Amino acid sequence: MAQPQIVWLRRDLRIKDQPALHAAAQEGPVIPVYILDDERPGDRKIGGAHRWWLHHSLEDLSKSFGRRNAKIVLRRGDSVDILAKLAEETGAAAIHANHHYEPWHKQAEEDLHDALKDMDCELELHHGNYLFPPGTATTGSGDPYKIYTPFKKAVKDLLPPRDELPEPETLSQPSSLPESDDLDDWDLLPTKPDWAGGLREFWTVGEDAAHKRLDWWADEVSGYDDGRNLPSKDATSQMSPHLHWGEISPITIWHRLKDKRSDGWQTYEEEIIWRDYAQNVIYQFPDYPRESYRDYDERTLWRNPSRSDQIQSEMEAWQHGRTGYPIVDAGMRQLWKTGWMHNRVRMIAASFLIKHLLIDWRHGERWFWDTLVDGDYASNGTNWQWVSGTGVDSNMFSRIMAPLSQSEKFDAAGYIREYVPELADLDDEHIHDPDDEHRPDDYPDKLIGHKEARERALEAYRNSKD
Repeated sequence: MAQPQIVWLRRDLRIKDQPALHAAAQEGPVIPVYILDDERPGDRKIGGAHRWWLHHSLEDLSKSFGRRNAKIVLRRGDSVDILAKLAEETGAAAIHANHHYEPWHKQAEEDLHDALKDMDCELELHHGNYLFPPGTATTGSGDPYKIYTPFKKAVKDLLPPRDELPEPETLSQPSSLPESDDLDDWDLLPTKPDWAGGLREFWTVGEDAAHKRLDWWADEVSGYDDGRNLPSKDATSQMSPHLHWGEISPITIWHRLKDKRSDGWQTYEEEIIWRDYAQNVIYQFPDYPRESYRDYDERTLWRNPSRSDQIQSEMEAWQHGRTGYPIVDAGMRQLWKTGWMHNRVRMIAASFLIKHLLIDWRHGERWFWDTLVDGDYASNGTNWQWVSGTGVDSNMFSRIMAPLSQSEKFDAAGYIREYVPELADLDDEHIHDPDDEHRPDDYPDKLIGHKEARERALEAYRNSKD
């Protein structure tokens, strides 16, 4: 009998178009392994919303393997130590994994390669989570792109991506498997208190759910170009958490939609390419979600919450949707309730924290990391630096979003009524910016006026560049 093949699962929790699993299944009996490693990521270990999604995704994937008479081995601890011991214990010929580009994952891959050097076991890495591996699209001089627009053009010139891989026809496993943890013992789900009711109501998790979502989206994508900015309508795919956790691959999505002839598909394709771009950024700047790319005096620009109770209270008001700006509050409450936020509103809420409150973008990035079910190291950091004007490719700091006019422009009245019930009885004329006469007693005053915030932000920015 062929030697066992370990499949190291991370953010690739699927069976279809899964390169590591596909390769391993062709070589011998497979041992799929998922390791909850809270050690190597350091301060980037997954947050509460991530853990909720992970529990249900692993539960769903375990059922999928079970239908194929196979099981996943669950372990908790240092991923490199555990994999090296499993390789020795099982006599595995190879450990198959899909490349991951977060710094801690890249370091784990390097350390695992070194750990296996004196063992009769190879580490075989595959590309599976993006249209193209980071570094594929390069300038004429062979360097990775820093700016999105030429990167997008280069990627489009490279299309199509590779063909979609079929799921393995059969899955065999060794007659005995290593011991496995019980998923429930990991305590990934909140209990005291159970704050996940909104997540359960909003999401269906897993590979099958992702493909059903794609079936629906194939009929709706034509309206994406016009509808993506309207939070009350929400003409978005909501595929981001399925993509983040690898329950579906962008290769699968691209091939399913590639023959569409609509502005909606063209715009959505560019969003998939943006996802590749974010990985391209951390490929070049691994600490990008932690470190601003552009030089400025951070002490002059930012109001740090640690400096005063007032600034800390403003940060908390933003986190909990109590800023007095209805569109911002609706977005932050949607995030708290569902673990997700409409993309247009993400930009508005991020801009408000950075430029109205002058709070360092990294505080917002970490809040999103902890509360988003699709919180992605590369995409989250890239998006926050774009809004803050500090990134390698970013909006100008002086372009300050006006949340009140944005709310009216993008017809957010229905969205506000859904997530800010204090304002549900207001008509469209007053709901975006309720004046004193129409502002309910239980809805807070504005933390700061828009004109005052804009002038303060521009002055702080000028001082930071002196």
